[in-house]
Amino acid sequence: MRVLVTGGAGYIGSHLVDRLVGMGHFVTVIDDLSTGFAVNLSQSRRAIDFHHESILNSNVVERCVERSDIVFHLAAGVGVQNIIQDPLRALLVNTRGAENVIESCSRFQKRLLLASTSEIYGKTNKLPMSEDDDRVLGSTTVIRWGYSTAKALDEHLALAYSTVGLKVSIVRYFNSYGPRIDPRGYGSVVARFLGQALRGEPLTVLGDGSQSRCFTYVDDTVEGTLCAALSSAAEGMVFNIGNDAETTILDLAQIIIGLTGSQSAIRFIPYEERFGRGFEDTQRRVPDVRRAAEVIGFRAG
Repeated sequence: MRVLVTGGAGYIGSHLVDRLVGMGHFVTVIDDLSTGFAVNLSQSRRAIDFHHESILNSNVVERCVERSDIVFHLAAGVGVQNIIQDPLRALLVNTRGAENVIESCSRFQKRLLLASTSEIYGKTNKLPMSEDDDRVLGSTTVIRWGYSTAKALDEHLALAYSTVGLKVSIVRYFNSYGPRIDPRGYGSVVARFLGQALRGEPLTVLGDGSQSRCFTYVDDTVEGTLCAALSSAAEGMVFNIGNDAETTILDLAQIIIGLTGSQSAIRFIPYEERFGRGFEDTQRRVPDVRRAAEVIGFRAG
């Protein structure tokens, strides 16, 4: 097939590109390299058509979508630190940019896989988090909730287009980690801890470290993405893509120190020191993985 991957030079996107190329597909990538890196595509660079462009460029998006059979939309402003530092750009990319992709897919009748996020659920206390659960968010004055809101708008728009014929599936990623991980993006705590441990620096744990996440290896993230994209049964549906094994951030720090053989200490810092005043976090984030298992046959290893 002719496949378009937006955000294909990013951490997850580049692994997806490598997998698609390995499957024999012709892959086009759109990435403005704001959070992605050209080196991430070194394995597949000669086999792809790369466009160093933003998805805000509707003309480029339209041309690339028109000549594709299926579109994987992963391009987004990601990473809490990025969102806080440049909220306007993140909101524009995550809404206007996504609209360009979704509208083009509808116009040219192309299959779409829309990548979303576990941030959708906000700070709900309901666990595990199921795809149809209510969202619980903080005030609009708290910048981090803009990311969740923008991605929810993308989901609403894609599902609205599905009522007029768009074939789309949506995946919500839960803390992916693995090679090429960027400290500014998905699963950034893993990258940050690894870097600190390897440099012999203290591992900076936010709060008391009791907050927990479910970490998912990138190969599983890509596999779940492909399962949702290539299954007709998945059309018009939303899927959690993640591991349901919970790990506290403090335990993660201790695991990484042990695995790297580092002599690093653990330093606890308040959220405000890293993200500024008024920051809100989710204490626990655990996906309900039953739908993915039952509908598309995916379960993280």
